[in-house]
Amino acid sequence: MAIRIAQLARNRNVVLSLALVIGLLLPRAAVWTQHLTLPALALIMVVSTMGISREAFPSPRSLIIPALLGVFMSYAVLGGFIIGGSALFIHDTELWKGFVVLAIMPPAVAVIPFTDLLKGNNAFSLAGAVGGYLGALVILPLVLYTFSGAGGSVLEKLLIAAVVLIIIPLIVSRIVRWAKHDKALERVKGAITNWSFFVVVYSVVGLNQEIFIRQTTRLLPVAAIAFGSMFILGLGIGWGAKLFRVDPRTTISLVLLGTMKNYGLAAGIALSLFSKESALPATVCTIFMFLYVIWIGVTQRKGGGGDARRIVPRK
Repeated sequence: MAIRIAQLARNRNVVLSLALVIGLLLPRAAVWTQHLTLPALALIMVVSTMGISREAFPSPRSLIIPALLGVFMSYAVLGGFIIGGSALFIHDTELWKGFVVLAIMPPAVAVIPFTDLLKGNNAFSLAGAVGGYLGALVILPLVLYTFSGAGGSVLEKLLIAAVVLIIIPLIVSRIVRWAKHDKALERVKGAITNWSFFVVVYSVVGLNQEIFIRQTTRLLPVAAIAFGSMFILGLGIGWGAKLFRVDPRTTISLVLLGTMKNYGLAAGIALSLFSKESALPATVCTIFMFLYVIWIGVTQRKGGGGDARRIVPRK
């Protein structure tokens, strides 16, 4: 029995599902756990990037194409889908503002650990995410300044997020490799990642539990766009990658870069610049992001394991 419980505690889908359920049923502790979300995300980044060696980037030139593709997938593909979907289905001004903020966000930092969990191309995802953040330094303040004149404050928040969630964890992961502790941590990397995500998911769901329960009808079009931007768009990207004969590991990276935004940053910026309602799209998308990862995990299991090719469409 104890062994079975230990196995369930290490299962990514079980842990994330548990976080969703507990967040809806017992939300009060989220007031305290929300302060742990940033350290949890930083810890996830450390263990997810410590396996990336220097050989993964043979030259600075090798970073250019993944970085440009990161910008393209995050802004042209996913951002375009979000703007198009919200233009069709959203008639609430505050929700529309929230979707505009969401569309111009950089990729989710979680793209990198999720790539690692799904056996994708870690180096490609890292370069793509960095490219997305560099693009956001221009795109995000420019668009938001047009909306509210708050480009400077947004730029400051974006820089802080990039430093805390990407640069510092990447430096720490290099120190871990240099000290040769990476092999020891490799055995517990999955547990660290899963339970750190538990903290993040529980906090997001718990803080917004009342919205999910009492404003269900209002959230239906928001949920539809969130679903489409991940499940439907992800399948489309997978088919496109197959058409161009992209290898399965890189396809994982492209799918994640093209379906996940930095929803935490989006919610914070929307809340500070506009209203509580404008933060709803980012909040709903955060929930769907974890449901999406659970779904990918289930499809992998049906396919017989953790092979990244399970989310690439079959012939």
